[in-house]
Amino acid sequence: MSPHRDKQNSQASLLLYAPVPLYRLDGQLHIEIQAVNGLRLWARHFDPVTVMMPCCRDTPPKGWVPVTSHLQDLVGVEIEPVPMAYRPDQFARALVPTLGRIKRAIAKADYLSFAIGGLFGDWGAVSSLAAHRMRRPFAAWTDRVEAEVMRQSQFDRQGNWRSRLRARLYHRPMALLERMVIHRADLGLLHGAETYLRYRDYCRNPHLVHDIHISERDHIDAAGLARKIECARFGKPLRLVYAGRAVSMKGPADWIQVLERLQRLGVDFRATWLGDGEAMPGMQDQLCQAGLTDRVGLPGFVEDRHQVLKELRRADLFLFCHKTPESPRCLIEALTSGTPILGYEGAYARDVISAHGGGILVARGDTEALAKQIVRLDADRGALADLMALARADGAPFTDTRVFAHRAQLLKRHLPEKMGQNIKGQGMLGRWQTGR
Repeated sequence: MSPHRDKQNSQASLLLYAPVPLYRLDGQLHIEIQAVNGLRLWARHFDPVTVMMPCCRDTPPKGWVPVTSHLQDLVGVEIEPVPMAYRPDQFARALVPTLGRIKRAIAKADYLSFAIGGLFGDWGAVSSLAAHRMRRPFAAWTDRVEAEVMRQSQFDRQGNWRSRLRARLYHRPMALLERMVIHRADLGLLHGAETYLRYRDYCRNPHLVHDIHISERDHIDAAGLARKIECARFGKPLRLVYAGRAVSMKGPADWIQVLERLQRLGVDFRATWLGDGEAMPGMQDQLCQAGLTDRVGLPGFVEDRHQVLKELRRADLFLFCHKTPESPRCLIEALTSGTPILGYEGAYARDVISAHGGGILVARGDTEALAKQIVRLDADRGALADLMALARADGAPFTDTRVFAHRAQLLKRHLPEKMGQNIKGQGMLGRWQTGR
């Protein structure tokens, strides 16, 4: 048992579905490093924690690590790979055998919590409906309005015709599936105000929750904030940053349009986009055409978490142009770094700065308004410094330990623990340690 495990609750088991993919390469499973942290934190409150995750045989992307390299962090955790089946034909072939495994896992667990979002291959929705038919109380988790994200992607000019057609065909049945699952859930764990406001009317017991992986020691301290404010008052040029995937839903084209406008208005700035994705070639072309390559850095994915935090702390403003209803952790990460958020209006962004006002929001798509706000803050460094202090205050309550403890408490408070003995025998696919 982990020394950090809550001994009082060590016999309460938890079954999760997390859509974060696993990669199997040369017989070895690879997992996202942030998923390791999340499972470690769940294991403080439940024993064992069994997590179902979609798995494919492929080379893992950056940010994924061998499971065997984090055995100590995964004490008390059983990882159960399920097929990655996002095509209709793949899902049809995998449904019956995987559903049997899911039912056996549900029968063994004391508490159930399933992340949903998608259509074909959404094992979280399959698990939820199976639990409902088995009369087992469960929690549904979601961190963005997936159907709306899908609907908007049909208008994405950067996407190919297949993805646009898929979006047009899928978004309505996806929305129906989301509502069906959430309506049947005994507990709604709705990440961020965007999803909470969208789904609360369909859920009998909705709760606004958060999901972050910033520890208390990762927050900027008072001395660090003082140095940051001093640099902001007298330093040039203005430093802008974004950290996230370079995909159309994050608004990279709008982000660069803001920078183009700043250049025309004579603002001395340096900007960095931390992250990689399919939109990166288009961003590079856009920067070249605008003559901004000497002012804007596109380093791609940064694997070193400490380096990302360093960049967030160095920045004066976190500039974002999110186009879809989601709950991106990067906004909270910026606030905990004492970096004000400046971007498009949304329920999530509005909520995380509601206590102190550590950011500025404008209408979605209004790049001119974003540029004007940056010009104003560049000219008034005192106002920028004050905004940094407010940002730190807004970020202060958010730590990974607190948000996972909050969700664990909700599960135990609102879901009755399964009565009776656990079913004996192996899990769905066996523990990852068996190598199967």
